[in-house]
Amino acid sequence: MNTESYKTVSLNKNTVDKRWVIVDAEAKVLGRLSSEVAKLLRGKQKPGYTPHVDCGDNVIVINAAKVKLTGKKWTDKVYVRHTGYPGGQRFETPRQVMEKAPERLVERAVKGMLPKNRLGRQLFRNLYVYAGAEHPHQAQKPTEVKI
Repeated sequence: MNTESYKTVSLNKNTVDKRWVIVDAEAKVLGRLSSEVAKLLRGKQKPGYTPHVDCGDNVIVINAAKVKLTGKKWTDKVYVRHTGYPGGQRFETPRQVMEKAPERLVERAVKGMLPKNRLGRQLFRNLYVYAGAEHPHQAQKPTEVKI
């Protein structure tokens, strides 16, 4: 009897097949785009998905400055952070974030959808976000993914 046919294969960092993919964020809704990017980073679309291993792809997001938000989120949504000092609570709307650094809007949304542990921080390093259509990763020959 062939015992290899019904064994579950668990990937490790040496057997993972990591690819480079590119995602165009132009005219995409931020939350829907971010959830798909998080799935690509995690590797959930692959048949050999292993939850405790970085088996996702390296994802390049271009045109982050052209992402959309629905409803009144540009003005009513508030991002809260703290400097660590007394009275150091800071508030920003997505419009203010977009003016300073449009990449941060996508990065923050994707980071919130990844695991909150060492693996999540490692997966986040596989994300590259650019405000425009240009990126310095042509040498990796990324394949385009439609979302």
